[in-house]
Amino acid sequence: MPKLMEYAPFAGLHVIEEIHRVAADLQDKRMLFINSTFDGGGVAEILNRMIPFMNDLNLSVRWEVIKGNDAFFSVTKKIHNALHGGKDRLTPEEYAIFEEIQRQNLAQMSLDEEIVFIHDPQPVGLVERKKRNKNYWVWRCHIDLSNPNPEVWNYLKDYVNQYDASVFSAPAFRKKLDNPQFLISPSIDPLSEKNREMSMQEINNILGQLQIPTDKPLVTQVSRFDRLKDPVGVIQAFKNVKNNKDAYLLLVGGSASDDPEGAQVLAEVLDEAAHFPNILVRSLPPTSHLEINAIQRASTIILQKSLREGFGLTITEALWKAKPVIAGAVGGIPLQITHGQSGILTQSVKETTYWIERLLDDPNFASKLGLNGREHVRKNFLITRHIRDYLLLFLFVSSGKKREDFDINKSEFVNYRPA
Repeated sequence: MPKLMEYAPFAGLHVIEEIHRVAADLQDKRMLFINSTFDGGGVAEILNRMIPFMNDLNLSVRWEVIKGNDAFFSVTKKIHNALHGGKDRLTPEEYAIFEEIQRQNLAQMSLDEEIVFIHDPQPVGLVERKKRNKNYWVWRCHIDLSNPNPEVWNYLKDYVNQYDASVFSAPAFRKKLDNPQFLISPSIDPLSEKNREMSMQEINNILGQLQIPTDKPLVTQVSRFDRLKDPVGVIQAFKNVKNNKDAYLLLVGGSASDDPEGAQVLAEVLDEAAHFPNILVRSLPPTSHLEINAIQRASTIILQKSLREGFGLTITEALWKAKPVIAGAVGGIPLQITHGQSGILTQSVKETTYWIERLLDDPNFASKLGLNGREHVRKNFLITRHIRDYLLLFLFVSSGKKREDFDINKSEFVNYRPA
């Protein structure tokens, strides 16, 4: 792992120095992160990079995952879809499965660190231990909560209100809660295998291994095979592109251990792409970071046609590589893309088709979008900023300040900075 000082050329020396100052005030605290998987998806990827950095700051930080069976992860996928606005209702039996797995994990986990940081709905119920341990708890939501299914959200809210603070990725996700809410965007690591600089020889070698041709422009979407990423809509948009035989569409995805729908969505994608030789589909393991890096760097245009999106780190990755990005105007995506300046926002298959054609026909405009996007990521979405924000959050919750110490009505989110 690189040392924090190696990030000074990207983030600035003042950010590195601030991180060390804040970390010095947390030396006596133990912290625990809990999510649902060690690999696959943006949360696991961030934690895999962030935990070593925090330990390198001499902080006591540990990471665990909630354990569950297939039935549990089927229920939590249904919860995930409902929070994104899905209309399906959970049955009493499904709620019972969710609660039983929480109880089983509570019986196996100590959860006695001073600060316990829970990611997303899967382990949200572990907060039941808070009263006994009398420690500080934070719930971090990576999901687009702009229009959740009311029944499912009201059920989860009873758990979330027990936390000392909650964290969201975009202002539109703010909810009425009994605790202070923080806006903290996700991030990428510019020196990771997925984002580091690569030589053309490295890129071409990897593309050759994956049998990805390079004789035409490459239009690419990288994301889990998930209906909310709308891979079928991407294929339909590309089929409508004039002279689509003069370019390739590449859909690259994978699976995560907490997402049981991936194989079914992949089958739908393969069926939609059948008989179109210029549409390529590649399913890669969740650890294929260097391969994703090479694919993004080789692409002419990057798509992320999400229907709902908490943030969209594949967009951040593509912008960091100075690629023009066309993405759905949903969730946290507009935090990354200002339409026509740092990328393109679309709301339909028809608009996506138009902008693919436009960027293929106007490489100078496409290049300008990519360069602006990279600078936006440098200023706002690197891991150094993310670590600093988390450490400041930990200072806040461990200070014992409560919701009543702040006038929540005056601000979308609490902005806390120590003197």
